[in-house]
Amino acid sequence: MASENVIELTEDNFEEKVLKSEGKVLVDFWAEWCGPCKMIAPLLDQIADEHTGKVTIGKVDVDSNSGLAGKYNIRAIPTMIVFTDGEKTDEIVGMTSKAGLEDKLGLSA
Repeated sequence: MASENVIELTEDNFEEKVLKSEGKVLVDFWAEWCGPCKMIAPLLDQIADEHTGKVTIGKVDVDSNSGLAGKYNIRAIPTMIVFTDGEKTDEIVGMTSKAGLEDKLGLSA
């Protein structure tokens, strides 16, 4: 089951939810047909649930929001971009571990 702490991002709400947001936001660019995207989704759900208030997790469906995918030069999915106070600070391309994601987000113990 998907986490209620993961927000769906679209071209309509991206600026408000990501670019005008304070703190860290991890944006997952994904598609329904992408196998690795489906494998990483539960990890993102866990991070969203375990670190509520420390990081926001958002997902962009590249098929429905091709403008955002183009703007951020998404060439392969999954691609996750970390924004800190609205600025792009990191990018992760491809499958990674939960610990790897937490490390990139500064959440590791």
